[in-house]
Amino acid sequence: MENLVIVESPAKAKTIEKFLGKDFKVKSSFGHIRDLAKKGLGINLDKDFEPIYEIPEDKRKVVDELSRMAREAKTVWLASDEDREGEAIAWHLAKVLDLPIDRTKRIVFHEITQRAILDAIENPRTIDLNLVNAQQARRVLDRLVGFELSPVLWKKVRPALSAGRVQSVAVRLIVERERDIINFKSVAQFRVVAQFYAAGDQEKTLFKATLSQGFETRDEAEQFLKECIGERFTVSKAEEKPVQRYAAPPFTTSTLQQEAGRKLGMSVSQTMSVAQKLYEQGLITYMRTDSVNLSQMAITQRSVKMRLHASSVPSTHTLTTSRRSPRARRRHTRLSVLHTSSATRLRVPRPRSASTTLSGSVP
Repeated sequence: MENLVIVESPAKAKTIEKFLGKDFKVKSSFGHIRDLAKKGLGINLDKDFEPIYEIPEDKRKVVDELSRMAREAKTVWLASDEDREGEAIAWHLAKVLDLPIDRTKRIVFHEITQRAILDAIENPRTIDLNLVNAQQARRVLDRLVGFELSPVLWKKVRPALSAGRVQSVAVRLIVERERDIINFKSVAQFRVVAQFYAAGDQEKTLFKATLSQGFETRDEAEQFLKECIGERFTVSKAEEKPVQRYAAPPFTTSTLQQEAGRKLGMSVSQTMSVAQKLYEQGLITYMRTDSVNLSQMAITQRSVKMRLHASSVPSTHTLTTSRRSPRARRRHTRLSVLHTSSATRLRVPRPRSASTTLSGSVP
């Protein structure tokens, strides 16, 4: 065997193998192949919080098969997702399969298209140990917090509950906010909103104006209104500004989840499950992102579509957006639809009895 490519999901493996040809064999690790030991804490507190890993029983068959194929292959390519979890999966694979960390080829891509896969093969890198350590730190913290707090929940609330680094902090924030709400002393305030029309306006077109200051009591507000009777009001300044409206920017992970929940009544897990299937089929770019970068393939296809329908597209239309997050990962791309030859339609579950169809569109 010339080349062995290891990805996370089996659906993704079938699609990628079609692009690479007969010299490449693509296999799936089915996610993580090892985790913290379930017996005890799984962390060596006396050795600088060193994690203690073990291979779960349900993954031993997968590991045995990958080990055999890795020994037979001339080159092993680790192609898990480009995030902390994906980098950790690649690192665990290298450790378990006895691959050299500093020489094993690591490839990443944000869309499952032939161009993206071949570009990744031509530009491999090594495993990013910074991402690996970030994932390990998060996993260790999860275990430390969970082991300490979960038993408290079992005693105080109900059994089978689990606590973690995120839930624990979130609960504290909610409690502190609720205490602020309870201690808040509400104060009534009365606003005055008036309707005017221009003295020379035959149609008497109304426009609203709100007084900049409020009144603490109703009597004060009514007294002010009485004083206004018979007075003459003037507009000190009027401005007219052109307003431009643009289509909403491409989805990020959070906006995708919000829109699916608002319009389709889908939970976060349902939304991400559907998005994962679309990604594995090469229909959209990677769905876990907060970046503003657009897929070059999506831009190219959109440009072709704009030329075909030039009469219906304004000449000033652009594909850029000014909404930039300083924390966005620039190597990632926004969630973009990749195939536009026909509308991408997918049946999605919904709490109500009626079925709903979710249609994808090019960003």
